[in-house]
Amino acid sequence: MHALLLPLQPRFIIYTLVLLIAAALGLEFFLGFRTLLIDIPLVVFIALAVVGTVDVLQKRHAVLRNYPLSAHIRFILEEIRPEIRQYFLESEKDGTPFSRDKRAIVYQRAKQALDKRPFGTQNDVYASGYEWLDHSIAPKPVAKEPFRMLIGGPDCAKPYSASIFNISAMSFGALSKNAILALNAGAKKGNFAHDTGEGGYSPYHRQNGGDIIWEIGSGYFSCRNGDGTFCADKFAAAATQDQVKMVELKLSQGAKPGHGGVLPGAKVSPEIAVTRGVPVGVDCISPSRHSAFSSPIEMMQFIATMRRLSGGKPAGFKLCIGHPWEFLAICKAMLETKIYPDFIVVDGKEGGTGAAPLEFVDHLGMPLREGLNFVHNALVGINARGRIKLGASGKIVSAFDIARVMALGADWCNSARGFMFALGCIQSQSCHTDRCPTGVSTQDPTRQRALVVPDKAERVYNFHRATIESLAELVAAAGLDHPTQFAPAHFSRRVSQHEVKSFAELYPPLKPGELLTGTADRRYAAAWDMASAEEFRALPRAD
Repeated sequence: MHALLLPLQPRFIIYTLVLLIAAALGLEFFLGFRTLLIDIPLVVFIALAVVGTVDVLQKRHAVLRNYPLSAHIRFILEEIRPEIRQYFLESEKDGTPFSRDKRAIVYQRAKQALDKRPFGTQNDVYASGYEWLDHSIAPKPVAKEPFRMLIGGPDCAKPYSASIFNISAMSFGALSKNAILALNAGAKKGNFAHDTGEGGYSPYHRQNGGDIIWEIGSGYFSCRNGDGTFCADKFAAAATQDQVKMVELKLSQGAKPGHGGVLPGAKVSPEIAVTRGVPVGVDCISPSRHSAFSSPIEMMQFIATMRRLSGGKPAGFKLCIGHPWEFLAICKAMLETKIYPDFIVVDGKEGGTGAAPLEFVDHLGMPLREGLNFVHNALVGINARGRIKLGASGKIVSAFDIARVMALGADWCNSARGFMFALGCIQSQSCHTDRCPTGVSTQDPTRQRALVVPDKAERVYNFHRATIESLAELVAAAGLDHPTQFAPAHFSRRVSQHEVKSFAELYPPLKPGELLTGTADRRYAAAWDMASAEEFRALPRAD
């Protein structure tokens, strides 16, 4: 049915006109009007019609499936090297969504294309901000086994052996069903995890059987009562399924921390309504804060409840760091209740989203590296780091990105943007319009068909595999055996044209127990004094 509607779509207008003109010229030819004015255009338009039909039917290029004939202009420009292609693509400087080099890495690895290039680095190594990894004069053999991390503290009955590189939170509703199906199928083949995002644990997450990290946001989608509050019975019914490996409480996300969300009623289709547990056609609201708890102590108790209801699976939370004393208040609640999460995912403010106010995207929340290092040090400072694993997310795409954040305290990494590129996202920035040209972030069935699940699932798998292989080469080049051995001293940053500092200097560590003994430096001591396990609001400072 949807295929029959394709010729009526505005984006198909060129292809439709070509078909009509070819048909009209063909009719005149068979009626006997055989002149050069008929014959030559007939050959041209039949050829164009064939090309357009192949575009619609082929399964490798989503843009061509959605924009037959017209999308070839894009591919022609990409093939013109280097001057014209550079002119059109080099416009992506600082302040744009993502660098051309990062997208190229994903595309090449997802498509199993050669990801090597000649003539050395294209970076200005003397520019302020340039960073690098120190190598060893005695490299180690490159590891062949996949890098994994066991997640689950002493209170966890069912620890999870996770890949150190997984799919970050992206909801069904924000992404199309085909995108969810392809991501999960790729995760299944590559034996890595797929975070549901806060939009619920949908049938499309379940269909291919890939490992699931179920994220629970303030809307409690897939586990809510009619009034929008948390439903323990619904949560337990889903969280105890074998496919669900971990349960994650979302406090905030990097792109829009402290901001709720609304999915307009017009977009709440029957299948989204079933997934989220909301009425069809009614605005679906994600509040800016949780109703299941209101204090750090209550939050720890809720995490313990999630772990119990899931049958003892790893339970943790995700947040973007804002007020430092609020996270330290959570640390104090851990100490007071003796309840510890099995993991914490730190999301940087540079993380992505389908839509957010500009001020939130640009100026709210702590960047990943500062937030991650703060959380790592805080847990060290209360002697809890050994029992809590740390995940990191926020513009992580390459093996270097993974290595860098692991040096600052991460045990594993999540990527959303990278896997979206593997699906075919071209960063058209139309996620919020429902007119995604590649079928990744749209609920329009005529656009979703462009994303062919088996083909894109293979690309998701390829991207993950190639990135882990590249990480293994970096680990070996640094003289190490495992990426968890990366330390701040292995990385350096040029802070000016004439000065270089190691990450060890830029991110000074706390010593174990320093927050408890009161010997922590000013960066942490003042916020620790302002933190209370009883409330998120800051206590008055003594000074």
